[in-house]
Amino acid sequence: MNKQFRRLRARTVSGVIAAAFAAHAWAIDPFTVRDIRVEGLQRVEPGTVFASLPIRIGDEYNDEKGSAAIRALFGLGLFKDVRLEVQGGVLVVVVEERPTIADVDFSGVREFDKDTLRKALREIGLAEGRPYDQALVDRAEQELRRQYLSRSLYAAEVVTTVTPTERNRTNLTFTVNEGDPARIKDLRVVGAKAFSEGTLLGLFDQDTGGWLSWYTKSDRYSRSKLNADLETLRSYYLSRGYLEFRIDSTQVAISPDKRDISITINITEGERFVVSGVRLEGNFLGKEDDFRRLVRIRPGEAYNADRVAETTKAFNDLFAGFGYAFASVEARPEIDRARNLVALTLVAEPQRRAYVRRVNVSGNNRTRDEVVRRELRQYEASWYDGDKIKLSRDRLDRLGYFKDISIDTTEVPGAPDQVDLNVSVVEKPTGTLQLSAGFSSYENLTLGFGVQQENAFGTGQYLGLNVNTSKYNRVISLNTTDPYFTKDGVSRTIDLYHRDAKPFNTQGGNYSLASTGLGLRFGIPFSELDTVFLGTVLEHTEIRPGTNIPAAYLAYADRVGGFTSTSLPFTVGWARDGRDSALAPTRGRLQRASGEVSVIGDNNYWRGSYQFQQYIPLNKQFTVAFNTDVGWGAGLNGKPFPVFKNFYSGGLGTVRGFLQSTLGPRDVTGLSIGGAKRVTFNFEVLTPFPGAGNDRSLRLFAFTDVGNAFAENERVRFDELRASAGAGISWLSPLGPLRLAIAQPIRKFPGDRIQRLQFQVGTSF
Repeated sequence: MNKQFRRLRARTVSGVIAAAFAAHAWAIDPFTVRDIRVEGLQRVEPGTVFASLPIRIGDEYNDEKGSAAIRALFGLGLFKDVRLEVQGGVLVVVVEERPTIADVDFSGVREFDKDTLRKALREIGLAEGRPYDQALVDRAEQELRRQYLSRSLYAAEVVTTVTPTERNRTNLTFTVNEGDPARIKDLRVVGAKAFSEGTLLGLFDQDTGGWLSWYTKSDRYSRSKLNADLETLRSYYLSRGYLEFRIDSTQVAISPDKRDISITINITEGERFVVSGVRLEGNFLGKEDDFRRLVRIRPGEAYNADRVAETTKAFNDLFAGFGYAFASVEARPEIDRARNLVALTLVAEPQRRAYVRRVNVSGNNRTRDEVVRRELRQYEASWYDGDKIKLSRDRLDRLGYFKDISIDTTEVPGAPDQVDLNVSVVEKPTGTLQLSAGFSSYENLTLGFGVQQENAFGTGQYLGLNVNTSKYNRVISLNTTDPYFTKDGVSRTIDLYHRDAKPFNTQGGNYSLASTGLGLRFGIPFSELDTVFLGTVLEHTEIRPGTNIPAAYLAYADRVGGFTSTSLPFTVGWARDGRDSALAPTRGRLQRASGEVSVIGDNNYWRGSYQFQQYIPLNKQFTVAFNTDVGWGAGLNGKPFPVFKNFYSGGLGTVRGFLQSTLGPRDVTGLSIGGAKRVTFNFEVLTPFPGAGNDRSLRLFAFTDVGNAFAENERVRFDELRASAGAGISWLSPLGPLRLAIAQPIRKFPGDRIQRLQFQVGTSF
């Protein structure tokens, strides 16, 4: 070796192996580094290399520092080869850069969105502009295979193609042969005696498939879904007295061609036990009577694990309400197998009282932190209160901004009387698109369009634009709501709208009723569930005469003294929503009431409405729903009730099976003009669509509607009510809840206009 040219070299594919090579590099005599030069760089900045080197000009070089330099450079992950050369006191760093990934593409992928896959690979460091790393490529292949296994695509194959390009760059292509999904061909529950196998299999979300399996994918095997089904099976038995029920084994077999799956679940039911008694033990803070009232377990009834869990949870919640975050409640069974009886002892230990040190919020990547925190009722540096924590979670859920919300309690190390609350949210798209459509021989195709953003720019404010292109009722409206206009939670809503409408008719008149308004409304929270709304609107209305104008319009214009009018009505409203879901409710109640009074301006009147909805779950499959909607209005100060404030009945939202807004009073020319009074009753029974298993996003419903509209001087006569019955489909589509209804009038009168098929997106009832 030339004494003037000595070389220290390590060549490897990983930093670990590089360190091993460097440790055994050729030894050279220490020397003082006069200069450092880097060779072989193409895209990496020299500063990146110099910043990583543990050697500086003027330092004494030795073998230990050389090995450290090689480890540091390999640790960057940017180089596949590193050499150190010494030339007359100059340390030369010779590197060979890893290829840079120029493009990541997928071929043959149908099950997943390509952009979603690219995002997932970017999170593990495999993306355009990043250094090529074979280890990451291998990891990506394994992750892709795992994702396909979760979709029952056991035959999926992934092959990676690496294509070098100019300037030391590389294209990556993941070619996937997805194959056919493995489907459940056989599903058995062995050992059942008390219940039929068909009854038990009906509890499962997974099944052997049906004619809607292409939509529900219920026949695709998933380990997580199977575990959920097993828990459902266990809960079913434990809630019916089978205290010693157990699942002995679960056997999952796949066919050699990886297309068919057989599942066998072996169970032992055990005996059915009846509760003989319930007693309390432990420290109940001197409030035994309060706790005893929460007991949902009844002696003489079959043992029910669900009621036991409900009771212990209720006890924990009550302890939490007193500030005991770490209370322990245990249900201890004493089994008498000779008589199949079980006595339960509820043992409680409140432990210590705690207060909340800090509230941490995470997951709100788009929503501002203050939007989340202002809904919390559990505050920092205050006593832990379980009721307030539950209320905080419910308030966050009612915002509609998040698809998942969890509030966890963690102990503070070294502080036994303190806890931290971790509020974790998973955001969902808050923009909605509403479309509605109908078809009749009178209007042909009618379209409606609406765009709403409930969390505009993450501020928690609402923005909405609605357009209706109906031939007889055209509307454009813009509204915005600031739910925290004041720090006390008073909301402010601004409405701007323009309507151009006329009654349904077949004579093609060119008259119209135009109204333009600007409204301001405030919502005042009187409790956690009740909100009262106060507001006013400046409204200008113009009756535009034309051919075939209803005589009622001309008569009203004659009585008020002209075809144009301006009024300033004041509004008041109240709302309480206790439903479990606004889109597909299965339980809970909704109530809304509103009133409108106008004593300033050309129109003097009052107008009120009340809506009541109740959802009652009969079981896991069936839900019963009731809806009542009543409206009433009258003129004031000797003036008539404005015809343009009339209520309309008929069609979606009122009485299906009749043409939209055609029921009730008619003009002398036979045109529908609505009325000052309206009564509507709806009854529905909802169930998952046949073949869809327990999927509630696609449901079948049967309904009965009753209702009508009446003039101001008419009595509400129940013998004048129209009625219809029918069936329909409810689907939570990507655009919103879609409802398709086929109705048959069962109580109609001569001259009623029928429309048996109706559908709409973004509505209920």
